[in-house]
Amino acid sequence: MSLPQPRTPEEELAHAKRRLSLPSIVAICGSTRFMAEMTEADLRETKAGRIVVKPGCDMKSPHEFWSDPAEAEALKVRLDELHRAKIRLADEVLVVGDYIGDSTRAEIAYARSLGRPVRFTHPEVDPDA
Repeated sequence: MSLPQPRTPEEELAHAKRRLSLPSIVAICGSTRFMAEMTEADLRETKAGRIVVKPGCDMKSPHEFWSDPAEAEALKVRLDELHRAKIRLADEVLVVGDYIGDSTRAEIAYARSLGRPVRFTHPEVDPDA
């Protein structure tokens, strides 16, 4: 008789989400040039009963938090890691916009490496289609 294998952190998270009866969690990804479209996607996903996580900063718009170039670069690194954590937390990813840049392409690859389903508002930009 073999002992049960301990769960991976991912399995523990999935189990906890089921036990808590959490709705599906969607991570919105895309270029921050599509922040308005992300807000609209957030509204639609929320209306459909999903929990939404998305980028919280648009570093292309002026703000004191990233006015210093050195601080801005360090912040971008932290925000990229935070967004990868949002993807790990999510059950699926929704890519917004009709353009896929390097950062979004990396997020899509990361989500798929984790086995997360990826949807697109513009399926024709799927780099793996």
